[in-house]
Amino acid sequence: MSRPAEEIHVQIFSCGGTIDKVYFDAKSEYEVGEPQIATIFRTANVTFAYSIESLFRKDSLEMQVEDRALIRQRIEACSGRYVLLTHGTDTMPETACALGGIPDKVIVLTGSMTPARFQVSDAEFNIGCAVGALWSQPPGVYIAMNGRVFSGLNVRKNREAGRFEELA
Repeated sequence: MSRPAEEIHVQIFSCGGTIDKVYFDAKSEYEVGEPQIATIFRTANVTFAYSIESLFRKDSLEMQVEDRALIRQRIEACSGRYVLLTHGTDTMPETACALGGIPDKVIVLTGSMTPARFQVSDAEFNIGCAVGALWSQPPGVYIAMNGRVFSGLNVRKNREAGRFEELA
């Protein structure tokens, strides 16, 4: 299905997480750096319009209720229909639940288990899957990870297996 050009704009909000981490030594000391999604989109030569706003640079384990409230506020305030949120994987389901009920928007959260700066990373694959979910899903909140699109309200991270799964 072809979409009018004015509809094809993605608002991206970056929150940090592993996808944007920069490691400095073998002891795994890190900081969350600049959003990597702009580099990934340039490399992939995407053909739709997008805007990127960095909300904060945090590991998702450091996120608080106030952070999720800010994310919700910024998503509600944006005029676009398509919202992509890069986010740390550890608390992605909690943020998805905090975004439930926002009308008329397709909101997709994604991230990675390894930093986008690494030569081998799941970041590009997950972002590509998330973009596909933006175009194919009805309004709602979703998590795109591990080659799957999950309802944001019915998913968990299985830390032992290193993947996301639907809740039973």
